[in-house]
Amino acid sequence: MQTLNKDIKEKSFKSVYLLCGDEPFLVGSYKKRMREAISGDDTMNFNYFEGKNPDVKEIISLADTMPFFAERRLLLIDSSGFFKNAPEELVTYLPQMPDTTCLIFCESEVDKRNKLYKKVKELGHVAELNKQDSIQLMQWAAGILTKDGKKITKPVMEYFLERTGDDMENIRTELEKLICYTMGRDVITVEDVEAIGTVHVTNRIFEMVSAIVAGNTKKALDLYEDLLTLKEPPMRILFLIARQFNQLLQVKELAAQGKDKGAVASKLKVPPFAAGKLITQAKAFSKEQILSYVELCVESEEAVKTGRLGDRMAVELLIARKY
Repeated sequence: MQTLNKDIKEKSFKSVYLLCGDEPFLVGSYKKRMREAISGDDTMNFNYFEGKNPDVKEIISLADTMPFFAERRLLLIDSSGFFKNAPEELVTYLPQMPDTTCLIFCESEVDKRNKLYKKVKELGHVAELNKQDSIQLMQWAAGILTKDGKKITKPVMEYFLERTGDDMENIRTELEKLICYTMGRDVITVEDVEAIGTVHVTNRIFEMVSAIVAGNTKKALDLYEDLLTLKEPPMRILFLIARQFNQLLQVKELAAQGKDKGAVASKLKVPPFAAGKLITQAKAFSKEQILSYVELCVESEEAVKTGRLGDRMAVELLIARKY
């Protein structure tokens, strides 16, 4: 991100960029900022391609076209799939592309062995925009609040992020709600967070897993109904339950090796505050209990895929199952 910020600030751009990573909010944000910085509202010298396998010959033809009364022509290519299956013609073309053209690729998945990936890295810049850790998220969120004259303590911010999860788009939406709710006051409290904050799906899954293993079927089913009301598909709920149990199994194994919260967060690729919650939850269950539910999740998914059970029924049976 430092390179992108520097290029935007100095208005000094490389010939080609690749924006990728597992944080779509950051990819979308920098895609917008780069376009505004390079071409602004100039539509004459801007071309946009979206979707798999755009026409390579058209891309090259446009890239070869001199900008009209402007310094640069910008080509933005979104979700092309070229970084999984590189078109040789485009790989060969990039070194000879005129310096009046800037090419920006935005991809959710890339293969670093891919020829086009290597060529972009050689000639321009690859920006990996990945999930932020808890410190980065707190700093970013605090910055948004500060711009609106709001103050928040670290414990309240941590509580806020526990409820929202680490999705930056969701955090931004919840921050906007907090700012509006506290209009006329400058300090945000736990009560404010609880009053308007929406509990993220992953938090409901966390509570559901605790209820399932504790044998509190009613609470688990109530949480399941809440998720269905929020239009979460049963198979996605099953996937999230399975992921939670798999994380707990990994936590058990890491704890047995004497690993601390930081090591668990790094291994599971979750924020430290999420790792702390997982460690606490894992202590309440035996490894055999967790493993039993991991296997049950696999069996439930197989039952749905083979048509033996409907997706909603499969999840309900998993929830009602007694260890």
